[in-house]
Amino acid sequence: MMFRFAYPIMLLLVPLALGWLVYSFFKKPEGITYSMAASMAAFSDGGSTLVPRIPKILRACTLLLLIVVAARPQLYNVSRDVRSPGVDIMLCLDTSGSMQALDFKVEGNSVTRLEAVKKVVADFISKRETDRIGLVVFGEEAFTQSPLTIDKGLLLELVNRMKIGMAGDRTAIGSAIAIGGKRLKDLKSKSKILILLTDGRNNAGEISPQAAAQAVREFGIKLYTIGVGGKGPAPFRMKTLFGTQLVPQHVDLDEVTLRNVAKTGGGKYFRAANSQELQEIYNIIDRAEKTDVKVKEFFHFRELYPWFLVPAIAIFLLEMLLKTWILRIIP
Repeated sequence: MMFRFAYPIMLLLVPLALGWLVYSFFKKPEGITYSMAASMAAFSDGGSTLVPRIPKILRACTLLLLIVVAARPQLYNVSRDVRSPGVDIMLCLDTSGSMQALDFKVEGNSVTRLEAVKKVVADFISKRETDRIGLVVFGEEAFTQSPLTIDKGLLLELVNRMKIGMAGDRTAIGSAIAIGGKRLKDLKSKSKILILLTDGRNNAGEISPQAAAQAVREFGIKLYTIGVGGKGPAPFRMKTLFGTQLVPQHVDLDEVTLRNVAKTGGGKYFRAANSQELQEIYNIIDRAEKTDVKVKEFFHFRELYPWFLVPAIAIFLLEMLLKTWILRIIP
């Protein structure tokens, strides 16, 4: 729920009401001129200077509340009716053991490849407001972490929970493409996209990447592949005789297969050697895979002015009561 004033211009009267209060507060109290009244001043105890001004304070409060009423405070929310489908996207993300390499940086700090991928993927998901997105996690095995959904909150939570080795330490690229394609093949949408990200070579699973790519193309699915990792050995955190240290190790990224798979699937292959390049790759895909979506918004309002009008009336009646029956101030 969000808050707003329907007529905020009415709030410009607030300074005038406050100015009137200040003026009346310091103005000489109202009274009646009576001869010889000065000689009776010695018999007065002075009295309170605040009490006679209480009605003025109440009057100012009444005016302020009525100004708020005139501005019409409201609580509202917005619902959307999507008239045409967006893009259906399956994200296939590698969580094998090699994704723990520490050759990426986020905000100046060294992080694992998986942590860098999670941040970029979360940004990508947040941008695709009207699209259905699903998530496949793969390592030695491949499984659907989330079917296609428009619940971005669920997807972001699942991405945040991803851990290295959750699907095994080896890499089944063909199985990941096949699982993602299976989720997309029977859908009737204008555009179906599969984005596969890995830092290794296909060394597990019973389906070859090329055969899986050919199958998804037959179903009208466009396949993008992203190879993650820099050139040369990557640092891994390992336990040694001297404690935990960073040890450079070679990671075998099969760019030839990824490039051929993307070509077969009608998409493109990208190489990301750092977090900035990875972010730019997802930005390129985000800009390339757009479709016109007709969205109709519905606004639901809840009026709040009674919460201010009732106190305004009560304070006004209190002012009249004090003025005529208790303080008995003569106009």
